[in-house]
Amino acid sequence: MATVAIIGTLDTKGAEFGLAKGLIEAAGCSTLLIDVGIQAPVHVAPDIAAAAVASAAGSDLEALRRGNDRGEAMAAMARGAAIIARSLHETGQIQAIFSLGGSGGASIASAAMRALPIGVPKLMVSTVAGGNVAPYVGTSDIMMMYPVIDFAGLNPISARVIANASVAIAAMAKSSGAPIVLSKPIIAITMFGVTTPGATAAREWLEAKGYEVLIFHANGTGGRSMEALMRDGLVRGVLDLTTTELADEVVGGTLSAGPERLDAAGSLGLPQVVSLGALDMVNFGPLATVPEKFRGRKLYQHNPTVTLMRTTADECAELGALIGDKLNRAKGPVAVFIPAKGISAISKPGGVFFDPAADAALIGALRKTLDPRIACTVVDTDINDPQFARSMAETLDGFLKGTTT
Repeated sequence: MATVAIIGTLDTKGAEFGLAKGLIEAAGCSTLLIDVGIQAPVHVAPDIAAAAVASAAGSDLEALRRGNDRGEAMAAMARGAAIIARSLHETGQIQAIFSLGGSGGASIASAAMRALPIGVPKLMVSTVAGGNVAPYVGTSDIMMMYPVIDFAGLNPISARVIANASVAIAAMAKSSGAPIVLSKPIIAITMFGVTTPGATAAREWLEAKGYEVLIFHANGTGGRSMEALMRDGLVRGVLDLTTTELADEVVGGTLSAGPERLDAAGSLGLPQVVSLGALDMVNFGPLATVPEKFRGRKLYQHNPTVTLMRTTADECAELGALIGDKLNRAKGPVAVFIPAKGISAISKPGGVFFDPAADAALIGALRKTLDPRIACTVVDTDINDPQFARSMAETLDGFLKGTTT
């Protein structure tokens, strides 16, 4: 019988969690109720008490109760819940995870959900689902469900929402053990609007060779999601055509994937073929949102909601050195491909971001930093030329088949 972990603030929503527990069990699953509330539970008794959750985080529940810092208490319970959930899953004691609540409960429960691998059913019923869920979902596959009204006792609407959610998580839990046969090795490719033709050509070539290809939009979340899949063991190799998220990280744009971007494949020893796609740009929202310090820079309105800023020669040099340093630490096979005639659709000759000096600074710093053992190929095309894409794809294919060193 599949077991659903229920993460609950039982001091404030015991009745709601008690209903969910009964409904999930009626739907054919067992449950394991984990209390993450700071005060004493009401209406229902937990299987794992809040004191154990606090202890897992290196905290003391009584001390958290005496303290006046609600944020600190919630952070401790989130850490403890994540540790316990991960342990329960790794030992085969739970097959799915469920919670409900407001922003506080969602912040604790979603931390536990993000600690579990992609593919484990995760359902969060919360009022935050009606807004920006990025802080709660992160790069995980959490299903968010909006309850319409806040949880403050049971009523016909909240009870119906809880009933629907309970049946849903039970169904997912019971089917989560079914094997999914991955008959093709999975390859990850990064893409942006200005590198779409190149990514498409690479994808088509690799698919023709028998690979399953996943495309990740290099918008910050995309890069983090791709690297999360690598760490979960689902990706065999990466064609990192579009490393633009590093430009946002270094310069201060809105689409950074964090300072760890480009580290995962190397640390895991995965084959990677890397290029410089869209490092000519930093991303902002509408033109009015561009920080004042950048207003005098070369700006281009990609559309009404996206403003691009051209990277300077100094910024490009910093990016080239950073990429070289990251790739030098890779434990697996690496190759670098440089398009001599433009690193995006708008930096080609005649494009609005055409800047040979900045591109030269990027390429020069990269080649200067890059370990000589790493093959660095300059191709006399722009990044979207099918020839360039095929060259990268062929090299990655060779790495995976052991025919390229």
